[in-house]
Amino acid sequence: MSDKRDYYEVLGVERNASADELKKAYRKLALQFHPDRNPGDAEAERKFKEAAEAYDVLGDENKRARYDQFGHAGLGGMAGGGGGGRQFSNMEDIFEAFGDIFGGGGGGIFGDLFGGGARRRQRGPAPGRDLKISLELSLEEIDEGVERTITIKRREHCEACTGTGGKDGAKPTTCPTCKGSGRVQRQQGFFAMASPCPTCRGAGVVIDDPCDVCNGSGGVTKPTDLSVSVPAGVEEGMRIRIAGEGDAGAPGAPRGDLYVVITEKEHPIFQRSGPDVLTEVPLSFGQLALGDKVELPTLRGTVEMNVPAGTQPGRVFRLRGQGLSQLERSGRGDQLVRVFVEVPKKLTDRQKELLREFDEIEGERSGSKSLFEKITDYFSG
Repeated sequence: MSDKRDYYEVLGVERNASADELKKAYRKLALQFHPDRNPGDAEAERKFKEAAEAYDVLGDENKRARYDQFGHAGLGGMAGGGGGGRQFSNMEDIFEAFGDIFGGGGGGIFGDLFGGGARRRQRGPAPGRDLKISLELSLEEIDEGVERTITIKRREHCEACTGTGGKDGAKPTTCPTCKGSGRVQRQQGFFAMASPCPTCRGAGVVIDDPCDVCNGSGGVTKPTDLSVSVPAGVEEGMRIRIAGEGDAGAPGAPRGDLYVVITEKEHPIFQRSGPDVLTEVPLSFGQLALGDKVELPTLRGTVEMNVPAGTQPGRVFRLRGQGLSQLERSGRGDQLVRVFVEVPKKLTDRQKELLREFDEIEGERSGSKSLFEKITDYFSG
């Protein structure tokens, strides 16, 4: 059993807390236990990291759903899981991951409320933005794995200015107002309040003669085709990271990453439950009563299933190995088949005659039992 505290308890919220409530709760704890407010306090640092780990899980819809269903153990197979939320090795990881929820860029709360301090990253060429795109797959594609070509629109360096934003490739100059920091500060009591520089809008540099093609931005948006390899067994909401295929960064900086988010196309026959697939099959009263062999569809063709005589409506049969491939595991899940009685809406005179005769024989066999007695006998075995 995990010795970790319940994440809802860590943040001090109810289990039905909204995204905004989670964010506010985490912000409050981050402010309370921030290391700049608690210098040298190991317990405050531990609680600071614990709150970040809890918010990393509950602030993500997919991780939260897995945690709500299986607890800490359910996160072991997720990226950054290991039986819990992301393990932050140092404060810088936390500043980088969650600084944006406090407003401002780069360091959020850690730059705006505490003046940045030694933990603030050194300024340099800004890396490109990460991009996200959804990819819808059928259950058949998920079972086999698939190679897809996708088209994305992403930022590329302007060829006219080689990404500098200056006409004919002229380089920007250091902003005279913020001296290249991109931020201006004002002291207000305990807090050093920082805000983006009004002259360079946080860039730290200014362009005296902008490029005519990109209007000084240094980039243009272009469509790009990419090949995506999706492994067998992926699930709804999973993300595939393609490193270096996001927006172009500033000259000298790396590109962002591309995240491909998997969505599942609704299937006309099957419903998914992890690696298993579920389906319902209508059978006649005669097939259930007398027994039969029926041909059933699967994700990979058809199979024959034996229905024993006396099968009751609602019984679930398990077809071993007829489910989905499992991600990073050998073997497949099962196909669960629930049978039910298909009652005909229209009957011929002959069918009516036979059913009435059958009903009369059943009545004679059961004697004069009331409906209540028949129900009691049925459920008592």
